[in-house]
Amino acid sequence: MFSRKARSRMMSSVKHRGSKIEKEVGDILRANGIRYRSHSGTLPGKPDFYFTKQKIVIFVDSCFWHGCRYHGSIPKSHTVFWRKKILRNRERDREINKTYRKMGWRVLRIWQHTLKKEGLPSQFTNILGLLRRQ
Repeated sequence: MFSRKARSRMMSSVKHRGSKIEKEVGDILRANGIRYRSHSGTLPGKPDFYFTKQKIVIFVDSCFWHGCRYHGSIPKSHTVFWRKKILRNRERDREINKTYRKMGWRVLRIWQHTLKKEGLPSQFTNILGLLRRQ
């Protein structure tokens, strides 16, 4: 268990963009010859990667911040705060997905834990195929 000050310092040091898992996805895209744009200030939810011509957005979700049902965990201190925070993040993710679908865009959410496995998540492979064709 961490002190309030230590926990605050740890959480404030978490990057909002350019995280290790985002870089990993960017490397995969580049290795497959796919050029991308990242962190649009104008698109809803600020997708990690986006392809306007193909109307595809990619969000790279960490297991902690987005409440992965397999690997997400709630810190032992301030559990009420963290439970609410992570639930709100999940609700916002669903709202953003819905917004993009209404706009006619495809949304791909890549969980942090899927990058640790060998090979690519199947939906990522499908999107790569789509992006290569266009």
